[in-house]
Amino acid sequence: MNVFSHPEFDNHEHLSFFCDPETGLKAIVAIHNTSRGPALGGCRMFPYASDEEALRDVLRLSRGMTYKSALANLDLGGGKSVIIGDPRKQKSEALLEAMGKHLEGLGGQYIAAEDSGTSVPDLKVMGRHTKHVAGIVERTAFDGQPSNGDPSPTTAYGTFVGLKAAVKHKLGRDDLTGLKVAIQGIGNVGYRLARHLKEAGAE
Repeated sequence: MNVFSHPEFDNHEHLSFFCDPETGLKAIVAIHNTSRGPALGGCRMFPYASDEEALRDVLRLSRGMTYKSALANLDLGGGKSVIIGDPRKQKSEALLEAMGKHLEGLGGQYIAAEDSGTSVPDLKVMGRHTKHVAGIVERTAFDGQPSNGDPSPTTAYGTFVGLKAAVKHKLGRDDLTGLKVAIQGIGNVGYRLARHLKEAGAE
């Protein structure tokens, strides 16, 4: 498995592989860029078909987080972490605690948040061993509703707004009435996106 010559490697500042045989944890943390501040990015748990697939995902997503933070003018850089495993079968408190210990060992260069396969309670378990986790404190969301750190409502709304902008650009329309939209996957984000689209008159 090549790293420096990998097609998704983009002068990443840091890449760490962590294995804890006792809990079964196998994880990769990628820090793409910290010029604006510590790297922020989700911690994903997914049953990757291969180590190569996991590496490709973490390199690609960490780079994307650098640009997201910069576009939002945040004092944060871009990073990502992946845990190789099925979150429905292999996730345990011990595994999450081991991940928290590994994050703490990075000295604050990377801050983990919720992502596919992880939840706010999972991040709280990691938080027993590190302060470098985000989205575990309840706040008020953009719509005035209480938020527990789950980013899916905001992600769904952002996707909805982006879709409306694409329709305006391509079709010259301000409304979505009668427009047919395909959604791949009705998870936490897809379900909320479907609700926004239905309320806007889309099919």
